[in-house]
Amino acid sequence: MAAIDDLIATMAKLRDPDGGCPWDLVQDFASIKPYTIEEAYEVGDAIDRGDRDDLKSELGDLLFQVVYHAQMAAEEGSFAFEDVARAINDKMLARHPHVFGDAEVRSAAAQTDAWEKQKAGERAAKAAKQGRVASVLDDVPVALPALMRAEKLGKRAARVGFDWPDALGVTAKLREELDEVDEAFRDQGIEAVREEVGDLLFAMAQLARKVGVDAEEALRLGNIKFAGRFQEMEAAALAEGSTLKDEDIVRLEQRWNAAKLVTHDE
Repeated sequence: MAAIDDLIATMAKLRDPDGGCPWDLVQDFASIKPYTIEEAYEVGDAIDRGDRDDLKSELGDLLFQVVYHAQMAAEEGSFAFEDVARAINDKMLARHPHVFGDAEVRSAAAQTDAWEKQKAGERAAKAAKQGRVASVLDDVPVALPALMRAEKLGKRAARVGFDWPDALGVTAKLREELDEVDEAFRDQGIEAVREEVGDLLFAMAQLARKVGVDAEEALRLGNIKFAGRFQEMEAAALAEGSTLKDEDIVRLEQRWNAAKLVTHDE
């Protein structure tokens, strides 16, 4: 496609030591990584807002990140954009034999099962190439947001039967973990508290998984709700010639409850 070729040429020019952009020339994979992650989140934000024009723009920004990494890889002789495109196309062909081959899949559930078996085979092949034993937890990216990764790790472990039988089992575990946080806070140092809080958050992510809720999305919505209430508190205080930092906890609690009524949530 001409548009892709133009984009690749633009990226190459930006990285050209002879007349390229000084900022782009000093970047590497590590320095660009945060921008790549940020662009992916901005794509998600555009989707959530239903803004198709913005989505088009943000997808372009994300595509530029792929081209950027591919250009740097080409400079060191690792791979080029064409290799990236070919690799993902080959992967999709292999993972959809019912579309591009002779296999038959009778339902979405059967397709999910076939997909997971295909990925398990890929993990095993990759591990063998690296001279190690494959794990069901392989390829759950460490760089994922921690709550999202916790949910994925629990889901993977559940595939081999390591899971609670139902959500009630997780709520019991949550109470146990909360007691351990209290104990660590009373009798141990900050390192122990951090560890126990991590266990509590991990268990919370598993509760979300067991009840069919996306933990990351639930927390995102919770953040939005909190911000809306808090900003309503600020506005109410300002309208009365006050500020939140000058009010005691009793008054702040009253404002919080009032904000819940104004924002129509509980």
